[in-house]
Amino acid sequence: MRSRRLDYSESTRSALVDSAVHLFTKRGYAGTSLDEVARRARVTKGALYHHFNGKQALFEAAFEKVESAVLGRLEEITNGPEPPWDRALHGLREFITSCLDPAYQRIAVQEAPVVMGWERWRAAEDNASFGLIRDNVRNLVEAGEIDDVPLDVTSRLLFGALLAAATEIATSPDPQRVGADVETVIVQLLNLIRRR
Repeated sequence: MRSRRLDYSESTRSALVDSAVHLFTKRGYAGTSLDEVARRARVTKGALYHHFNGKQALFEAAFEKVESAVLGRLEEITNGPEPPWDRALHGLREFITSCLDPAYQRIAVQEAPVVMGWERWRAAEDNASFGLIRDNVRNLVEAGEIDDVPLDVTSRLLFGALLAAATEIATSPDPQRVGADVETVIVQLLNLIRRR
């Protein structure tokens, strides 16, 4: 049986992360103070420091929450019942939809490479997204949908293209249009290696 103290601790941590996601999305990392995060979560600053050793640790928890939500939706599609080609296109559309979300744009795409440092951010992205892209490429090859391309190289190039696309969408004055353009271009590229 779970203790009330553990439940309270988890709900406090969750409130802090939710507050951080909201404020980092709205004001960015530099424009958000820990006092504001604690106040919005309705906890003391001491409670915040009980869960996080500082602003960067709190940001990384916010990043993980935003990334995990996107990853969960993409994993569901990747493991779904649709044929591999349809799953790949559905996953691409879901990724583009995620790139249109202000929290994902600000936290995962714009702020994380700076706050976490490029190498750490890239490793986190590799752990979150690269495996899914590789799985999708492997599924397409095994299903005979695309040519037998080098799996790792193809996956890495597609991964790089999608990271660049996320940045283009997040920094565009017209993210909807850029998202539609990204979908068109990626589908055209995939069609170049698709078996007829």
